[in-house]
Amino acid sequence: MARHVVVGDLRVQQIEWKDGRRSWTIVWPEGMVHGEADRFLRLHDGSGTQRTYAYLLVDHLRWMERECLAFAAVQLRDLERYMGIVGAEVRMPLGEPWRVGKRPYGRSALSTAAACLKGFYLYQSSLGINGELGKKLDKSRLPSRVDRRRSFLGHVKSSLPTNPLAPKGPHRRHPKMLPDGARERLLETVNAARDRLVVTWLADGGLRIGELCGLHLVDLHLRENAACGECRAPHLHVCHRPGNPNRAEAKTKHPWRIEHGIVTGGLIKRVSPAMVHTYFEYVTTEYPRGAGHGMLLVQLHGADTRQPWAPVGARRMLGRAGKRAGLGLVKPHAFRHSFTSAVLDAADGNLLIARDAGGWASAAMVDEVYGHVNVHDPVFDAALRTVWGETK
Repeated sequence: MARHVVVGDLRVQQIEWKDGRRSWTIVWPEGMVHGEADRFLRLHDGSGTQRTYAYLLVDHLRWMERECLAFAAVQLRDLERYMGIVGAEVRMPLGEPWRVGKRPYGRSALSTAAACLKGFYLYQSSLGINGELGKKLDKSRLPSRVDRRRSFLGHVKSSLPTNPLAPKGPHRRHPKMLPDGARERLLETVNAARDRLVVTWLADGGLRIGELCGLHLVDLHLRENAACGECRAPHLHVCHRPGNPNRAEAKTKHPWRIEHGIVTGGLIKRVSPAMVHTYFEYVTTEYPRGAGHGMLLVQLHGADTRQPWAPVGARRMLGRAGKRAGLGLVKPHAFRHSFTSAVLDAADGNLLIARDAGGWASAAMVDEVYGHVNVHDPVFDAALRTVWGETK
């Protein structure tokens, strides 16, 4: 029997698993799973990409319902029109407005939406649905000189995948850096040793807020020649743990393990003397005794005292501190961009050092990564010490 569907009925559903994992799918109003969307999203299970794709895809599927378009009939021009409706520059009639009252996607969101749509319809094509559209999306291009230099075995590459839905034009550099002197002004404003640790570790470590709030005490090897044997200098291990009680989750998924109480693997990041100092100040003055969860950052006040501190709490603390310091709204990721920019300048433009010092990685970069800097390299060491304000 035909079912009457009201545009906008589709919604994203978060799923909580017993082991603490979360995943996302798309469902109809009565709770029935949208089969095509669910099968595609399952390909990205266990990653932050799944959540992002779910929210981008649900908007597209709602638009498809309004336009009465079936997956087997949609054409490349329809997808280009949809990209134009959400903010891309296209030269064609767009039809009725969509997302009325909402801002158009920015450049980054448009790129992600293009990747999501391409992946979704290529997957449909692999199932035998609309193979003609799949052929038009599955395009490639000749590699440029930059592509050959950045890619693994780039000298033998004859083609690279391209996306006809992706926004055109050069990428804009990320502008969201911290104002000059922001670190010092924030440190003067915050009161708790925990909050001084957060400011210092974000500034000197280039950590994502999920990585910082997801750290466990066993991840910290803050003395030289730690038992893990993977780095002689003080360092920490960023480990992807999807079951953290505060739902803080590292983006990178490097293999790691604990053996005899010692963490090995993960993303290894050097730490500055200032980071070590703020750590010992925090654990000796504010860290609660008997905290069974073993996580680094804890809630200091309120009903959830002693419980792991969630990223939203750290974000709010930085936002309040930034306003008190006259800096406006301070966001954690601004520390990361400022850190990477400073390392890049200190390393005379060495992109490998800047990439590895900040732990930059994404699915789109996997093919481009062709080596890692030695964390004991003198140039790597000098670049970090310059950023940390040390002199040898």
